[in-house]
Amino acid sequence: MLPNLNTDNEVTFGPMKLKQKNLSILLVFAKEDAQSDGFWWAADKMGYKCFIAHNAEGALECYLDKHHDVVIIDHRSNKAFDPEALCRSMRATKSSDHTVIVAVTKRIAPEKEEPSVLSLLKAGFNKRIPENHNVNSCINELLCLEYGEVRSQLKLRACSAVFSALDNISDAVQICNEDNQIQYVNPAFERLTGYSAEEVIGKDATEMARVDRNKTDLHDSINNQLKKGKFWEGTYHTRRKSSDVGVSSHCVFSPVLGPGGKLFHIVSVQKTTPDTSYSDRIKEAEYNLANVKLGLPVSFRRRSSGVAHGYPRRRESLAKIHSMTVEAPITKVINIINAAQENSPITVVQALDKVLEILRTSQLYSPHFVQPMKEGDTMTSDLVGGLVSQNVKRQLITSSQESSSVSHSKPVSGHHIHIPNNLLSQMPAEVIEILELEPSWDFNIISLEKATAKRPLVHLGLKAMARFGVCDFLRVDEMTVMNWLNLIEANYHSTNSYHNSTHAADVLHATAFFLTRERNQAVLDQMDQVACLIAAIIHDVDHPGYTNAFLINEKNPLALMYNDQAVLENHHAALGFQLSWKDNSVNIFKNLTRDEYTPLRETIIDMVLATEMKQHFEHLNKFVSCVNKSTLKLEETSSMSGTGSPDSMAIINQLSTPENRSLIKRMLIKCADVSNPCRTTEMCIEWAKRIAEEYFIQTDEEKRRNLPVVMPIFDRKTCSIPKSQTSFIDFFINDMFDAWDYFCDIPDLMTHLQENYRYWKEKSEEEAS
Repeated sequence: MLPNLNTDNEVTFGPMKLKQKNLSILLVFAKEDAQSDGFWWAADKMGYKCFIAHNAEGALECYLDKHHDVVIIDHRSNKAFDPEALCRSMRATKSSDHTVIVAVTKRIAPEKEEPSVLSLLKAGFNKRIPENHNVNSCINELLCLEYGEVRSQLKLRACSAVFSALDNISDAVQICNEDNQIQYVNPAFERLTGYSAEEVIGKDATEMARVDRNKTDLHDSINNQLKKGKFWEGTYHTRRKSSDVGVSSHCVFSPVLGPGGKLFHIVSVQKTTPDTSYSDRIKEAEYNLANVKLGLPVSFRRRSSGVAHGYPRRRESLAKIHSMTVEAPITKVINIINAAQENSPITVVQALDKVLEILRTSQLYSPHFVQPMKEGDTMTSDLVGGLVSQNVKRQLITSSQESSSVSHSKPVSGHHIHIPNNLLSQMPAEVIEILELEPSWDFNIISLEKATAKRPLVHLGLKAMARFGVCDFLRVDEMTVMNWLNLIEANYHSTNSYHNSTHAADVLHATAFFLTRERNQAVLDQMDQVACLIAAIIHDVDHPGYTNAFLINEKNPLALMYNDQAVLENHHAALGFQLSWKDNSVNIFKNLTRDEYTPLRETIIDMVLATEMKQHFEHLNKFVSCVNKSTLKLEETSSMSGTGSPDSMAIINQLSTPENRSLIKRMLIKCADVSNPCRTTEMCIEWAKRIAEEYFIQTDEEKRRNLPVVMPIFDRKTCSIPKSQTSFIDFFINDMFDAWDYFCDIPDLMTHLQENYRYWKEKSEEEAS
């Protein structure tokens, strides 16, 4: 008889000592019989935790709650549920990666042919056990599972800890097979070389060493040492993606030997920061910035601590930037400076750091008057103030005033505002019910469009503006705001399939959602929030349903008025203010002083003009360079100091400069304006159809009038909407939302974006086949 004791629970995995917890088993049998009883009593004798379920729903519910180590499913002509379908359902859950799922099958007579187990393996089963209800036999099967598959899964789980450690170290690690094919690289390797893991895995590692500084026989020397089971250590040069200059580092190559002393793996560790000085960290950050501007992959060091001014840990969104060749002249300059810093003395490195700091500013050619005006020099002061610009005039303030300007009024979070019930309570019950979900990203604007007879902007506008205290800030009553919203919505063209008031309401919703992100709340004050909401509402007012290029080609009066420059964006901003000042009953700005109105108007105009796609990459590069780069630099500096938690006030003060706040607001409305690929798939498909229809109409009109066809691919007879969407996501969306996600942490949107991209990709492949 076997002892009524559990087995030894200590597991050795290389140098690691692991503990196998008491085994948890789930039995799934439609009816309890001798076989289920056999496993039950075997588990009881061994001291295992055992649960039993009698149907697929109960089994799945129990499994999701307990996450059992072993699931044993009755596969003997079971008519109550489909065992293979149940197994697939379990495998579809994240918790199933390390679960052992076993099928109990009928015992086959010796004279009969053994059936194939392929269908079981494809369904996700790890093992098949022929029925045998003898308790000791069941104990033996459970022991085999514990010492075999279960402990193998325990070791695989331990691998996750090892990879997590590799992901968080500063040294670059590369693992290859015996043929020097790269199998794994860590984030530090990505930082060092500029190559993403996806670009190098499966490639020949010797190609990464094809740098002039390496001797031609270097790899032969390394391989000879490794085949002898010996280490190789020395100076090693690795190729960098965006530069011909190799990266020099101290490197150790280690062999991993298998049976018979055969070489199975090669592990190389490159010391990327022998002296983790401040300038080294900044050099790394500058190099990443250059890659961001080029649209190349970059990677940032992960931190064990997860707070920065109370924020969740900044996720590595910038490491996901897709390969896009969008090169600006400033990128070439930064690359040259990075290369110059490689082997320069510390004094030169520090001087070049200052140069790079200046290059991070977005207004490279705007004058900054650092010398104070002579007292009484009214002529110079008036000339500068009147002829240069209001923005420059603001820069003439003293240093004490400048530092105090960062401490702006406390932002309104959007969660603690009392919403008046007067007008909101008068809305139809269906509309009120829909608007209750307004704070959620998955809010369905199309449902609101239907419930309001294509008047969603007024209803959503009242709710959002009440939530952010707009009436209090503007010192106007709700009726004025409602009149203004009605007027603005009336000037959107309901006949447009896309650029109508529903799109404006959708952008307003996205804007309000972004404003509630914790970092935006800390940086933007209430004036910024009000400006963002108003800009979203008017950003496409009176849109004709045609692009700027179409209006220019047809010599539209608007194109002539605005000299072909941001035609529609200028028109939207101008008309938004013209309508507001048209009548006192709709004028939401009427009670503001000049000092309050002027900066609010400037911000609204700046944001609306930022929606012009012609300037897309310039806005994106400035944002990444001046905002994300600054945040990264402070986080890296804090990480060096050993605090593990960046100085929250230092980060907020850096982000709260007038220039950075402008860049943040531009990026906010740009992301809100084109957030359709980040919505639920249902919404994403609807918006894709609508924009395609609008472009189809434009192409039809261009052909009818013999005008240049701006977008030939949008021919309703030949256009592939899935291909148009994947191209749009690849070229415009991925980069921008990776950068925005890095700044304000929007995981749900990024999940939707990935899902929708896969959806469009699959549809595109279906069309091609």
